Amino acid sequence: MMWAFFQNLLDTSLFAPHGICLLWEPGLIWLHVGSDVLTALAYFSIPVVLTIFVMRRRDVEFGWIFWAFAIFIMACGLTHVLSIITLWVPIYGIQGIVKAITAVASVITAAILWPLLPRLLAIPSPAQLHEAQLALVEEGRYRREAEDMLRQSQKMEAIGHLTGGVAHDFNNLLTIIIGNLEIAERTVNNWTDGSQARLRRVIASAAGGAQRAIVLTQRLLAFARRQPLDPKPINVNQLLQGMSDFFQRTLSENIELEIVGGAGLWQVEVDPGEMEAGILNLVVNARDAMADRGSLTIETSNAFIDEAYAQQHADLPVGQYVQIAVSDTGPGMPKEVQERAFDPFFTTKEPGLGTGLGLSQVYGFVKQSGGHVKIYSEAGLGTTIKIYLPRSRKTAEAAIETDSVVIGGSGHETIMVVEDDPDVRAYLVETLEGLDYRIRFAPNADQALSDFERDPSPIDLLLTDVVMPGMNGRQFAGEMQKRQPGLRVLFMTGYSRNAIVHNGRLDAGVSLLQKPIPQATLAAKIREMLDKK
Repeated sequence: MMWAFFQNLLDTSLFAPHGICLLWEPGLIWLHVGSDVLTALAYFSIPVVLTIFVMRRRDVEFGWIFWAFAIFIMACGLTHVLSIITLWVPIYGIQGIVKAITAVASVITAAILWPLLPRLLAIPSPAQLHEAQLALVEEGRYRREAEDMLRQSQKMEAIGHLTGGVAHDFNNLLTIIIGNLEIAERTVNNWTDGSQARLRRVIASAAGGAQRAIVLTQRLLAFARRQPLDPKPINVNQLLQGMSDFFQRTLSENIELEIVGGAGLWQVEVDPGEMEAGILNLVVNARDAMADRGSLTIETSNAFIDEAYAQQHADLPVGQYVQIAVSDTGPGMPKEVQERAFDPFFTTKEPGLGTGLGLSQVYGFVKQSGGHVKIYSEAGLGTTIKIYLPRSRKTAEAAIETDSVVIGGSGHETIMVVEDDPDVRAYLVETLEGLDYRIRFAPNADQALSDFERDPSPIDLLLTDVVMPGMNGRQFAGEMQKRQPGLRVLFMTGYSRNAIVHNGRLDAGVSLLQKPIPQATLAAKIREMLDKK
């Protein structure tokens, strides 16, 4: 029965083509053909566009609706193709079936769209999206301002903590120095048979307090990354082996020390003195954490910082590094202690047992050397502090052994001293005259240049401060070297950032003494400068 129905539906013998109704008028027929062709092509192109859009934008909500709409449009295009065919071939049955399919697709599409209308209307319009974007930008600005305020608050808190710590420690040191000097003055005024021994004792105590002040200042400069570094290519394995006996003496007999040097370790370019001080700080911290019982391991290896790790740490370039890991078997650090471990004057030790500047000095030195430092610790499982220093392609320099003895002059060598502070200048002049050098001195660069113009006798060495009123030490040295080519120059500074130090490192060819300057250091450095070939 169904088959008979379809046979009858597809039978075209009883029908005339649609062109007969148009009286086979060519203009009219081709008008219909042209219109249907253009309409069909347009309909067929729409599903292609929708398909490309949905395939490339898989994040679009209600993407399946596009597929349903594409089927409906294809069916509409097919009806126009059949309208062209029926102008010559009366396949009205097939045309009716296609129209029926199109009708069903239309009804389904409409049935789907109407219930979805509220959800479709809820999709933000471009204007709403723009407003939302502006709101997000504004919220981001408020959040950045809040974060800036929080950081400023934390910074002020840190500065207050730092200032308080500096004031506390320096007041203690000044008490030691001033108190012992007052005792020395009374001893001199009331001289007795035992006064000499007492005078030596109080002077030694004052000198000890001054030396502690020097160390405190150096650590503060290191943390602030303002310590002038004189980096040299070194082999870390050799440096650690050279310090191993000193490490062992620093540790108690109940702490086992193991130094594991990585094979084929790369060179690094750092300030050897600051490097030694930094490692020693880590060793002392580990010793105190273990309460004089446990094991300490210092291990070196080559490492590579990849992009994923570098992105987690600001200002850390991708590349090759030398890793130094100092591990102890102490109680470990809780998270809140780890977060503050590098803060200046932060310490978990009992009052009077630590300044809280050891890790701060390590942090400042490593950062100033272009490296990275990280704490790995869990409560009850010990602590490992890893230092990453950039690989250097330069050849390591051999260590030079020097004797720290005061070496004087020959009696005919002339040194020009230029220092604006009268007390410092008097100390330098008196010390150098006592070392049998001929001294010319001036309070500033202009005065020194005027004196040299009046008496241009050759000078063997220029000893000048860096920061002075008017012309700074670097500019003054340049002027003097114009007047006496080849003049050797030794700079002094308490703190200098830009004149002779750039990016935390001494400029090439610059020799520097860091104030305060002990007599032995001054004498040895001057002799070294004068004896250079």
